[in-house]
Amino acid sequence: MSKKIRRNPFSSRNKGATVSQVGMRLNRYIAHCGVCSRREADELIAAGRIRVNDRVVTEMGYRLQAGDKVYLGKRQLKREDYVYVLLNKPKDFITTTKDPRARKTVMDLVKKAADVRLYPVGRLDRQTTGLLLLTNDGELAERLSHPSYNIRKIYKVELDKPLTKRHFQDIANGLTLDDGPVKVDDLAILEGDGRAVGIELHSGRNRIVRRIFEHLGYRIKKLDRVVYAGLTKENLPRGKWRYLTAKEIGLLKKKGH
Repeated sequence: MSKKIRRNPFSSRNKGATVSQVGMRLNRYIAHCGVCSRREADELIAAGRIRVNDRVVTEMGYRLQAGDKVYLGKRQLKREDYVYVLLNKPKDFITTTKDPRARKTVMDLVKKAADVRLYPVGRLDRQTTGLLLLTNDGELAERLSHPSYNIRKIYKVELDKPLTKRHFQDIANGLTLDDGPVKVDDLAILEGDGRAVGIELHSGRNRIVRRIFEHLGYRIKKLDRVVYAGLTKENLPRGKWRYLTAKEIGLLKKKGH
């Protein structure tokens, strides 16, 4: 995908430099502009960084009127077409929009996907490979990232030694880690002597899969996310990306409600 795409055929179209929907909450409008999540928009409002027309607005829950113009500093915020990109992340790429140490980031892999700024939904650590969703739909990204929505994820794990029957059962029954109990939805030995394991869970806690196995004395040699929120790696080689279909976008939005 070397050709620059200026418009995603599956984006949700949101046109206009002015607000046409009377009564829309200000934080929601900011999120729809692809600037940040709704929660982060609240922080911008509270900090006095948002103007509506010529007035700084710090009121939480402020509702816009027809014809209002919204500014972040001197920049007028305009609602963007939403873009949804699925990446099969290789290892050695950081899941961030920029890195102060100039390391490779996932944004280097999707920079030709859109003219708008995309943000990763959640994160995969540097050595983890597999599915990562990126979008400028801040509201959906926030919902999918929040632990309360219990988004389904499946990982393929390669361990440094075979998983014992006792530890298999311990994981299946549920473990208690430093930050509390964790329960998996499914667990399977995939092949061979038990070094390759499949694990399904809904938890969105940081490095949860690695911490499950490290807790029992295993080192993960490879960790690959093969399913995310019903999306799979089918026909998506490592390091490549694709747009979500309209059907996939609709299903994601249902999961985020």
